[in-house]
Amino acid sequence: MQNQFTPTKANLIKARESLAFSKSGYALLDKKRTVLIREAMTLVERANEIQKKVKEEFEDAYSTLEIANITLGVNNVSDVAMSIPKQEEFQILYRSVMGVEIPMVVYERDENKNPNYSFFRTNSALDNAVKTLENLKYLVYELAEIENAVYMISLEIKKTVKRANALEKIQIPRYEEAVKYIS
Repeated sequence: MQNQFTPTKANLIKARESLAFSKSGYALLDKKRTVLIREAMTLVERANEIQKKVKEEFEDAYSTLEIANITLGVNNVSDVAMSIPKQEEFQILYRSVMGVEIPMVVYERDENKNPNYSFFRTNSALDNAVKTLENLKYLVYELAEIENAVYMISLEIKKTVKRANALEKIQIPRYEEAVKYIS
């Protein structure tokens, strides 16, 4: 290790500059790691809350759909479900958190939306089921966004920790030893 540096004034200056640069890089990576961990923790808390809501909404949706199936018949409910067009009413945009591109699901929620099926051979049980499933769809959008963000941030945390540890355990001691050797 010591043989890599010839004890000259120029090498001492380079080693000191590299040491200072490595220490400032480590400080920045440490701040980045802290911010990313804080962001991940808030997102995990939000994800847990939304998962509870999704579970409750799924139970509600299942029970309302069950009531609609009982009152209208499975075939009628299935026919109505097939007549509803597929909707892609969302966009994926990206935001940056400490250099990590996190996808965001952007959608417009239309509460006063008219049903896409006729009122012939339907009743309020089907309307309730459709409304509950519609609410569930938006919760699933939000949950997918948050879980994806947590995943992306956790990958970046791993990279940042690896880089910070390399600086702290390898580079900084190497340059400190070089400065000590040359001085």
